[in-house]
Amino acid sequence: MGAEITVTNGRFSKNREFACCFGVMQGLIGKSKMGYLNGVPSKSKRDIRIGAVSYLNTKPLIHTLKEQFKESISLSLDLPSRLADELQLGRLDVALIPSIEWMRSPNLHLISDACIACSGEVWSVKLLFRTHPSEVRSLALDEGSRTSAALAQVLLYNRFGVRPETVPLPMDQHFSDADSDAVLVIGDRAMKLATPQHALLRGFCEVWDLGKEWWIDTKLPFVFAAWVGHAEYQSSPLALGFEKTRDEGLANAWRLAEIYAPSYHLTVEQCHRYFTCFLDFRMNDQKWRGLRTFYEMARRLDFVAIDHPSFTLTAEIA
Repeated sequence: MGAEITVTNGRFSKNREFACCFGVMQGLIGKSKMGYLNGVPSKSKRDIRIGAVSYLNTKPLIHTLKEQFKESISLSLDLPSRLADELQLGRLDVALIPSIEWMRSPNLHLISDACIACSGEVWSVKLLFRTHPSEVRSLALDEGSRTSAALAQVLLYNRFGVRPETVPLPMDQHFSDADSDAVLVIGDRAMKLATPQHALLRGFCEVWDLGKEWWIDTKLPFVFAAWVGHAEYQSSPLALGFEKTRDEGLANAWRLAEIYAPSYHLTVEQCHRYFTCFLDFRMNDQKWRGLRTFYEMARRLDFVAIDHPSFTLTAEIA
């Protein structure tokens, strides 16, 4: 464990590896030459362009986002892969994207400690098996997944050394219709499988909750998504706005459940429990260790093709 230091934004202290990613690295990156107003790019330049996915697990992080900022922002809701592409092309400044997409983008940096994570069972990410996991040769991946798709394959390889052929599972196709040995389902499709028996009735012999399986293998939390962006936004007040939005969302989790549960075919109680029991929205050192462990595993299996300084630098100094 590294020595305790205070992150430059002054809001919390972490050990060296997390602090390096979140604050200290900005000294290595340098400042952008674009105009600033109170630490945020000035409105005379343009609005701050923020992107996020509109899945249920993002609601506590984005529900009151616009109200948190005095400066003008534009908020775009899109698919995870498109958000990552838009960030790379410079059409977005900051986005809430899957962690695997951040790992594939070495020019992007952690902006805030607001994230989407779990410490054990997550409920909304499940891997269904028609055969024993050691015998899986084909794997259907929910088209909405990015991080979960890599996580499923990492777990299968680490436990059984298998590298199945992957095929997409379209959003409009029922998982039971997929002609593969295993099927990854996420979101409300997974949450409808309230118990393993729901899947077993459809011809599956085993069900993994990927958050739980990751915890069994590593004893670490898993981070599915985080606010990342370009270097000039690392030390801006955007982080505080993201964190205030999160804190307000969690303080009003019951109200959010009342608003969103019907759209996802959940009861209010189920939705509230998802927000407050299954998910965790605050990055800390343990989550950072889980994130770095996942990066190292994904890198070895070529799900991440290039080194990312946010992870390789912290590994060197730890």
